[in-house]
Formats: sequence, structure tokens, C-alpha cells
Amino acid sequence: MNVARPRQFVTTTALILAAVLASGVAAPYGLVAQGVAPSPAVRVAARLVAEPAKITIRAGESQPFTVTAYDAAGTAIVSAVIRVGGPRQAVAFADGQVRAFRAGSYTATATTAGANGPITLDIPVLVTWPALTSLTIRADSGRLYTGISLGHRVEATHADGTPRPGVIPTWRSSAPAIASVDRFGTVTAHKAGAVVISADAEGVIAKRSYTIVANPVTSIAMNIADDVILTGQVVRLDATAKTATGATVKDAVITWSYTYTPDDTTVAPGGPGIVDWGRFTANYPGRFTLLAQSGNVTARKVIEAKPRDVVRRITVTGRGAIAGSATSDLWPWTGKDGRDYVLVGTWGGDGYGMVFDITDMSNIVKTDSIKIDARTINDVTVSPDGRYGVLAREGASNRVNGVVILDLAVPAHPKIAATFDQELTGGVHNMFATNDYLFAISGGQKYVIIDVKDIYKPKYVSEYQHPNARIHDLWVRDGIAYSAQGGVGAVMVDVGNGKYGGTIEKPKLINVFPINSGHEIYPYFQKSTGRTYLFLGDEEMNRAGRVWEGTNYGATLGKSGGIAQTSGGYVHIVDATDPMHPRKVGRYHLEDYGAHDIIVEDDVLYQAYYDGGVRVVDVSGELMGNLADQKREIAVFKPYDPTAFTANAPFVMNAMPWKGQVLFTDFNSGLWSAKLEPKAKAITP
Repeated sequence: MNVARPRQFVTTTALILAAVLASGVAAPYGLVAQGVAPSPAVRVAARLVAEPAKITIRAGESQPFTVTAYDAAGTAIVSAVIRVGGPRQAVAFADGQVRAFRAGSYTATATTAGANGPITLDIPVLVTWPALTSLTIRADSGRLYTGISLGHRVEATHADGTPRPGVIPTWRSSAPAIASVDRFGTVTAHKAGAVVISADAEGVIAKRSYTIVANPVTSIAMNIADDVILTGQVVRLDATAKTATGATVKDAVITWSYTYTPDDTTVAPGGPGIVDWGRFTANYPGRFTLLAQSGNVTARKVIEAKPRDVVRRITVTGRGAIAGSATSDLWPWTGKDGRDYVLVGTWGGDGYGMVFDITDMSNIVKTDSIKIDARTINDVTVSPDGRYGVLAREGASNRVNGVVILDLAVPAHPKIAATFDQELTGGVHNMFATNDYLFAISGGQKYVIIDVKDIYKPKYVSEYQHPNARIHDLWVRDGIAYSAQGGVGAVMVDVGNGKYGGTIEKPKLINVFPINSGHEIYPYFQKSTGRTYLFLGDEEMNRAGRVWEGTNYGATLGKSGGIAQTSGGYVHIVDATDPMHPRKVGRYHLEDYGAHDIIVEDDVLYQAYYDGGVRVVDVSGELMGNLADQKREIAVFKPYDPTAFTANAPFVMNAMPWKGQVLFTDFNSGLWSAKLEPKAKAITP
């Protein structure tokens, strides 16, 4: 969580690479966020100056760029820690250079610590595209028979081979009476004959020729067995086009659509269903008529969608109140003594980690606390075997952060086994632990892999840093490290799976799924379908531009009292069953709140949704569309507490299932436990 970053950063940090641009020294990640005050012996910055003051650059190019901090007397402070960030997938700053990726007019922001809080400087950025050199027309699958419409798109490239996204060409047909084309590239065949379709963009022209013949399709056989489904249940769209003699027309284009009759016309919503990727799902109850069309031939199938009745009551069972500071992450485990415990971190809490005995969820007892040199312990974790725990350090007094490894042999009273900071001095915001290795994120730049077979002598193994990105979170499953990286999206790396050529000593990139989300990630293997889904969460602490713009919490965040924080963003769902061909299939989207930590277990999503509370969601079966629209929410709880750090201000940081209950931490009110009550049985006459 980066909740205390200046507002300018929160919406545009996907490509931030922290740097002291005036001196080329890497800046500790989280220093500004943790509000570390400058030492009295150090000159304090009063203003920032960028050179150049306005950036004009072409996409794909880089150029020198520096930001210098000056004190009130006008003297440059070469040791100042300065952050520079720009919009996601547009520009990146590192090593005294700015690099551009996407054309547009943007604003970058430089920030450093001042005497009375952060000092910021907005830098105008204009990125232009280089000239196009080639266009290629790509057509949807199928043949252009008479009466058929076929979609087309263009792929555009520059001289260096880089792609140009978003090109809108001018489409033309050499013979509109034979086949016409609309402005979206959809070609409709009217009669037999030859035709050439062309696309023109910036003077570069691409052509595609067709010979159109009569459509042989006379009937369509629907191959859908479902008659009744639940909202959100995915139906595979399958139909076969046939000739008058019953032969299959394998290259026939079949277009799918639907009509909808709601159960209640007075509350009928828009967008009741989705047709995409050869699949259909219903967002709302009612009767759907699926239509398969090839030319002037149509087939129909009526399906009834019933409500997904999954709501259950959630009941608070226990509390582990934390009143002295804000609360961050948690991790439960079963100790060597057979009892259950949870490790909890604190945000802005002077480096205190806490241990609670949760064997009896109705009587949660704090057993110990661990003090380390840190301003914030944002992340905590425990190895699957319960042998060791880890506290992540940010804002250490000497700016050397790293991780603190705990010996959990006596789980109620952990002791420090070792501190490890090699390649981790930028501040550790998130981690992932296996029994033998610890993955620690260093300053948002990379993750470092540490051998922890001997927790008293941890050893550096390797690291992975993705270019032009800012990593925030990672999980490792089956030897693949899945990371959420602002500026690029979901990054998949072989760290021991072996199928893609990587090892723990030599990680190897598998693929990147570009998506405008780079904060949280959770890979989930769904047994019932054999699919691997990635759940990717946004974290947007600035709601500017929305109808509900939220609160300006920055001045009081992390201090006792204050006002309630607000957030934005949502969870993206990506099918990554084949890492080489991932595809976004759905989302969990609530407009007024923002997503944070995510865990999925037994087809249930446990979501820390900040001011939206803890949310429990049904993610069974194939996933498609918005889970919230489909009424997949099982339970919601918002932890209001009048005695909290900020009173009655729910802001859930993390939620995890544990032995039939739900554990979650709230930024303002500490540790909570709750359970889902059994679903009430229907009363039948």
C-alpha cells in the first residue's frame, strides 16, 4: 500500500523509477511515503528545478533529463532524494534519462521532502509518434461469402519495427457494389465478384483482395445443451453451418447476438449479457434468446438465467485491536506448538510487528511484539512450513532497509534470526515466501531472491528486474513468479518451473500481459475448469475526475484522528492458463471503492477493498464479465469502530481465509476475525 504518496503520484506512478536524478543514485522507495523528516544537519529543499522544464520527445526515444533540489538560499542539494513519475505506459524516468513509449500530452511530477512536507514540481510532457512505415490488414477468421460481414483491423509499425497502437485508417473498397467497407473495417459482401479492400493511414496504404462467391449456407445447427443457467455462468457458443445437402461449411462466418426479456421490466438494467470470445454469460436474470447468423440464415436458442443466490451472513468473532498506530498486513500460520498465530505489521508505527494467538478466534490474544529499525512494516509473511517469518522494512533510520527474518521455533515469541539488505536498500514493500526461498521487492524496481534454508545465514541467489516498469506485488506458483508491474501489467517469469527455460538462479521471462493495472496480483488455479486466473488489483488513491472525487486525506493520513480515506480502481481477471496467450475475461468492479490485497481459496475470492470493507465473492466456474453485476458477492463487512485510529473509517488492508473464518486487518482499527454463517435453508411447504 502506498497510501501516503502525494496525490500527483497516486494516479500516475505506473512507470515511476525512483531516482536521485541530480546525482544518479537510486532513491529509497517509500521514503517520501513514510514521511521521514530530513536530519537537522541536512539542508532542506525549498524548490525543484527540471532541466528541461518542458519535455518534448518522440515515442521510442530517450533524452537527458534531471531534476535538482535547491534550498532557500538557492544552493543545489546534490544528495536530495527526488522521485519523478509519469503516466502509465507513456514515459519512464531513470538514470538521468527520460524515455517515451506512447504519444500524448502528459504531466510528470517530481517530489522531494521539504521542511513542512513534500515539495512537488509538475513537468509538461509532449510525446509524439515517429512516422509510420508499414500497415498490414488482418481479417477475422472465415470466408467472405455473399451476405457475410467480416471484421478487419490494421497493424501499424514504425521504421524500427515498434508497433503503433490505436491507428484509425481510412477504409476503401474498389467495388462497393460487390463488397462495401465501413469506417471500422467491417467488410460486407453483396454479390459475387472480385474486390480490393484498402486501408490508408498517414499516407501508408495496405491492400487485401477477395474473390466473393455465393453463400452455400442454408441452415445452422445449434450445439448448445443448456436450457437454464445461473447469472455469471459461461455458455460456450457452438453452432454448425450446413448446405442444403447437410454438408458442413467449415469456413462459414457465424455471428452471435442475443435478445433479452427481463424478469421485471421496471428494474431491467442495461447490458444484461455478454457475447465475447465464443462465449456467452448473463449478468442479470431473465430469458435470453441466443442468435446465430450466417448471411441471411439464422438459428435461435432460448436460455433462462436464474439469480445466483450465494449471499450469506458474516459475523465478527474476534478482535485484536491496535490503537497506537495504523495497521498494515497480516499472515496467519500454525506454529510448531500446534497453536494458530498471526503476524501483523504496522504502518507508520516506528517499526513494530505484532504476534497474536488466534487459536480461539473469539479470544484473540497478543503474545508479543518485535521492534525493528523501520518507519513502516508494510508487508509480513510466514513460510508455508511455519519455520520462519519476515518483516519488510521501509523508512529505516539509516536508509538501509531490507528484511528482518524471524525464527518461529517459539511461535508466540519470535526472535530475530537475521537481517538481509543486499540489493534491498530501496525499501521492501512486498514479499513472497516459500520454504526455501524468499522473494523480496526492492524499491519498486525489482525482486530479489534469497536462499533462506538457513535463516541465520540468508544468501543472495538472483534477481529479476523488468525494464520500464515499477513492481508492486508478486506471487509464486508452480515455479512461475507472477508480478504486478505498473507501466507494463502482469509479468510472468520462470523461476524454477523449467518449462520456459528458467531456474531459481537464472529467472527467465515467459511473457507480459499488458494491462493498465500494476498493484496487486494473485494467481489462482481453478480445479473445476483447469484454468489459471490472475486477479489483478488497481490501487488508485486519487478519485479526481469521478462523480465522487473522494476526500483529501493526505494531511492526516497515518495520524490519530483525521478523516476517512477514499480509494478507486478495481480487480481485473485474466485467463493465464496458457502464459503465452493470456486474455482478460472479466473484472470485479465497484465504482465507489478501490481494490487492495486479494486471496482466492476454493473458488471464493477474499478481497480487501479499502473503504469498501472486506468482500467475499463467488468465483466458481469459468469467469466472464463483472462479478458484481452477476450478484456473485457472498458477504460484505465494513469495520466501523468509534475508538479506531481514525474513528468509524473502514479501510481494509488485507483479508485471508483461515480455518473456516476470515482474518482481516483494517488500517485504522487493527485485526479482525469473522465467519460466514451457513446459508439458511429454504422453507418448503
